Amino acid sequence: MATFISVPLKKSSEVDLVKPLSKFVTATYPPGEEQTEYLRAVEELNKLRKSALGRPLDKHESSLEILLRYYDQLCAIEPKFPFPELCLTFTWKDAFDKGSLFGGSVKLALASVGYEKTCVLFNVGALASQIASEQNLDNDEGLKTAAKFYQLASGAFAHIKDTVLSALNREPTMDISPETVGTLSQIMLSQAQEVFVLKATADKMKDAIVAKLANQAADYYGDAFKQCQYKENLPKYFYFQEVLPVLAAKHCMMQATAELRQSALANQKKKFGEEIARLQHATELVKTAASRYDEYVNVKDLSDKINRALTAAKKDNDFIYHDRVPEVKDLEPIGKASLVKATAVQTPLSQKFSDLFEKMVPMAVQQSVSAANSRKADTVNRLIGSMREATNLCNGVLASLNLPAALEDLSGEAVPQSILEKSRAVVQQGGLQSIEQLIKDLPELLQRNREILDESFKMLDDEEATDNELRAKFNQRWNRTPSGDLYKPLRAEGNNFRNVLDKAVQADQVVKERYTAHCEMIALLCKPENELSAAIPSANPAKTLQGSEVVNVLRAQLAQLDEVKREREVLEGEVKSVTFDMTTKFLTALAQDGAINEEALTASELETRYGSHTQRVQQNLRRQEELLSQIQVSHQEFSALKQSNSEANNREEVLKKLASAHDSYIEISSNTKEGTKFYNDLTEILLKFQNKCSDIVFARKTERDELLKELQQSIAREPSAPSFNVPSYQSNTPAPAPGGPTPAPRTVFTQQQPQAKPQPPARPPPPNITPQAASTSAPISTPVPPGSTNPPPVAPPTGPSQAQGPPYPTYQGYPGYYQMPVTYNPYAYGQFNMPYMPYQAQGQAGYPGGPPAQQPYPYPQQPPQQQPYYPQQ
Repeated sequence: MATFISVPLKKSSEVDLVKPLSKFVTATYPPGEEQTEYLRAVEELNKLRKSALGRPLDKHESSLEILLRYYDQLCAIEPKFPFPELCLTFTWKDAFDKGSLFGGSVKLALASVGYEKTCVLFNVGALASQIASEQNLDNDEGLKTAAKFYQLASGAFAHIKDTVLSALNREPTMDISPETVGTLSQIMLSQAQEVFVLKATADKMKDAIVAKLANQAADYYGDAFKQCQYKENLPKYFYFQEVLPVLAAKHCMMQATAELRQSALANQKKKFGEEIARLQHATELVKTAASRYDEYVNVKDLSDKINRALTAAKKDNDFIYHDRVPEVKDLEPIGKASLVKATAVQTPLSQKFSDLFEKMVPMAVQQSVSAANSRKADTVNRLIGSMREATNLCNGVLASLNLPAALEDLSGEAVPQSILEKSRAVVQQGGLQSIEQLIKDLPELLQRNREILDESFKMLDDEEATDNELRAKFNQRWNRTPSGDLYKPLRAEGNNFRNVLDKAVQADQVVKERYTAHCEMIALLCKPENELSAAIPSANPAKTLQGSEVVNVLRAQLAQLDEVKREREVLEGEVKSVTFDMTTKFLTALAQDGAINEEALTASELETRYGSHTQRVQQNLRRQEELLSQIQVSHQEFSALKQSNSEANNREEVLKKLASAHDSYIEISSNTKEGTKFYNDLTEILLKFQNKCSDIVFARKTERDELLKELQQSIAREPSAPSFNVPSYQSNTPAPAPGGPTPAPRTVFTQQQPQAKPQPPARPPPPNITPQAASTSAPISTPVPPGSTNPPPVAPPTGPSQAQGPPYPTYQGYPGYYQMPVTYNPYAYGQFNMPYMPYQAQGQAGYPGGPPAQQPYPYPQQPPQQQPYYPQQ
């Protein structure tokens, strides 16, 4: 009775995990100890996959442990690596489809780690079923181990049934389809229940308990049989054709066992008629199993046990009790008791599992940290931008008022000290040549970034165009994800880079226009002091203003304004120096809630870190606004007291332009340096984007080649020619004479017909040959080899049943060709390299692949449209 079903393993193609995962690690983590540790972990992961899938596995728990560790590791790294972007393609073969002569078995290649997990879990269930089937069920330890692994296998298949469609997002191969794995899960659960029946029997438990356990096992087997039988695609597999009779036999045997045990219970309750009825039903069940499924299961022991019990029960009832034997349909149903449950798949499955990438944070945390850093950068840029904008406004107002130069230029002849300091600052920073070189370099940097981006898009466009062409060519057979759908995130990212470049071009244009407007004055600031003094017009002295109250007030206000500007510089440094890491908070949130509310957590942290700085910045800006208003009022009083003439106005205008040129130089220099850094940083980012595009295109090309190869094999398996109708003269062959041998099927050789020749004149009808005349004539005899069991055909005594042609002269054949005896030779085909097309005449059972048994023809080719001469059958 111990015939148990196991599941074959799926086979996978080799996959290089090192290259794509190492690329991600080196691109994401800076060089150092952390990166080195992750690269080493990638190597270990690749070795683990080879151990789990790259070699035949023994039917032992140690082999299953390797599979479990690899499955756990896949579950652990799935949220930590961007597998959709890495485009790692995993190829697996169908576990049940063994292929054909002209092509390999059915296989599926997908760039999905969910697909890899599903297939590995299938192998976990398959190997668990094999280990359970190898256990020795004669001892208690073997029974416990078998039950444990059957339940593990059932749980693995049940988990695949629930998750495979969402994990693959497409139609899976038949072996991992929900219908197939659901049936396998039910089979494994049935066998686990049967093991508990065996254990209960070995432990000599009460008959009532064993009966309920066996009845439940029969119910499970019945459900499994129905699922196998009525699923649309399962019966086509040879595997399930072998499984079906085993399930049917087990159903009968478990039900018979339940009836046997229940009959014993009836005997104990003095219900002897019920005992006999149950034993008779059990006998019928066992006979059914023995007659139909004897080659799959052995029911002799159970049958003998039931027969002995039935004989004894009948004897006692006939001589002693005389109890009425009820009908089977009138018996009370036997109860059911299930002791098995599919083991739930909860990671980690392996007790020895340790995450190789334990310190690496999940992708959800990485993305949240990236978003938090972006929000932090926005906050910092907003604060710094508002302070710099206030500084530019302050400088613009002071330049328009010619302050502080107007207070320093009371003599009207010497160059103001503030202008000299501005001139020295411009010269010290490189003067006009430095910003000219920076502005000249910007277009080259821009063009380099555009070329990288264009090349990335070109790779995507070319691969997508090829994919669309093949999809249009193969239609439904081209069943992989369209490139257009797969590249949407990359194209969105690339378009974002393109928008950034467009904005950068606009910013470059603003810088160039500002440089053009102030170029002349900046060049003047770069000259020596004597040339600068000569270029500034002189004016009448205004010495009466020296020491006046208005001048003192203006100088005090300007000093306060300088203090406000210095405070802003300190604030800017403090804002830039604030650092914090949200990783721990995001990990905690992910562990507690299963999700990360990044926006709320980041907003709270930013308020804590930058709240005080924001208040100080706002106070600083309000203080500047008040001072500028006071300075403008004081300057109006200063201008009213100052003697005005055209020379003084010209001098003041030049000084204003020089002050404005200095401020513009500082701003242009800062902008061009930031632009250069921006383009250089963007180049590194675009190169990573280009590598990402290159990797996914390479993976898609590899997947495309695999799919093309599979399609070619599929096409090769299809019939190479359409079906054709058998000629009527072949299908109307008369039945063989009674008692005569069954003729061998004729082989139809399809030869290229030569050019049609003129029809010969009609032959006269054949002469009427009587049997006596035939016996007196000397016919041409065909030698029969000794020991031949297939003699040549003999004409029936009643005369010919079809039209006969005239007797032809014997033809000895072409040189080198010898007439063979007319006998069936099953090994003759293939010796002459001629195609064989099986033919079966109407009402005739043909031999599988034999050559024609016929007399040698006198001519190698019969004329067209003329029935060939065959010996009388």
